[in-house]
Amino acid sequence: MRPLRVKRFVLTGLLTFLPLWVTWLVFKFVFGVLAGLGAPMATLVRRALGLAAPDAATALDHGWTLALMALVLTVLALYLLGWVATRVVGKRVLDGFDNLLARIPLVQTIYGGTKKLMTVLQQKPSGVQRVVLIDFPRPGMKVAGFVTRVMTEEGSGREMAAVYIPTTPNPTGGYLVVVPVDELTPTDWTMDQAMAFIISGGAVAPDTLPASRALPL
Repeated sequence: MRPLRVKRFVLTGLLTFLPLWVTWLVFKFVFGVLAGLGAPMATLVRRALGLAAPDAATALDHGWTLALMALVLTVLALYLLGWVATRVVGKRVLDGFDNLLARIPLVQTIYGGTKKLMTVLQQKPSGVQRVVLIDFPRPGMKVAGFVTRVMTEEGSGREMAAVYIPTTPNPTGGYLVVVPVDELTPTDWTMDQAMAFIISGGAVAPDTLPASRALPL
């Protein structure tokens, strides 16, 4: 077999394998997080079954079975939490829980900041598009980011935007930069389109990009 043909086949196999590998990494990360959250509940269910139905409890002794049950329990718990949060009584309970956490200095900083970020990403900012392109890490290189807030710079009065830049393929990590609003390139992308673009490494993307704003001379 010729070396050139071997190289071509290996490259083709690699390009075929990479999407599966990235998908597996993302799935494994999400599965691990959700299963980890539900692990205590799965353990309690396993112990309860051990008292009522020992044979059924023995069938759950396999690690993957417990992980799958933990995943299902987590999804059910999130569904119930979302359902309760939309009810008047549930909102009052959650407000009381928020007030309780607000009295704990370190916890309030982490919990409050994360909750505000989730709330901001669910709402469209006024006057600025949510999904933008900015020059990062140097002029001429564009990255997709999410505008989380617009502020006014003291002295100059310029509008400055706080932009969160997620990383590929795991968007839970990233960078926070503050740039002038007039240096942002607005897009008409939705959050879903931007996340698909980031997670896929640019493979899932529109055919055209919005033109950059011309900077003042």
